[in-house]
Amino acid sequence: MPMEAHEIETLIREGFPEAKITITDLAGDGNHWAAEVIDESFKGMNRVQQQRAVYASLKGKMDGSNGELHALALTTKAP
Repeated sequence: MPMEAHEIETLIREGFPEAKITITDLAGDGNHWAAEVIDESFKGMNRVQQQRAVYASLKGKMDGSNGELHALALTTKAP
């Protein structure tokens, strides 16, 4: 079952409560999303570290072929 934008944001917000988060449905199908996450905690981290931290906040929702979240284009940065 596809995930809703608010579900994705809620998971990310649990890990990054002060972040500016923008979720966009790329294909209108509820399966292909983009997320922009801007958070102070990313200062001093490279992009791979930032993105790993965000993916960890998704708590396995993208894991394997049975994951609820099929595709997420992720942009991360510090303010």
